[in-house]
Amino acid sequence: MQKVKLLWDFRGPDSLKMAEHHAIHLCEFIAKEKLENCEASFEAFSEFISSAFIICPKDLMITLRDALKPHRGEAVD
Repeated sequence: MQKVKLLWDFRGPDSLKMAEHHAIHLCEFIAKEKLENCEASFEAFSEFISSAFIICPKDLMITLRDALKPHRGEAVD
């Protein structure tokens, strides 16, 4: 099954806290919508750049993109 990663980028000294908080809301969305094979988390790239993300099956990408308005997306191996 092909998967995609939808990302929300945060910049600045509070970027990690913002990404972590956004990931909480993504997890809540997954639970509320009862989405299977989806997971959400966050990652820090540097002290000032972090992202929250959701990994989902490719067939859900358009629906989630339209509902959640991510900043960008990428294919997952």
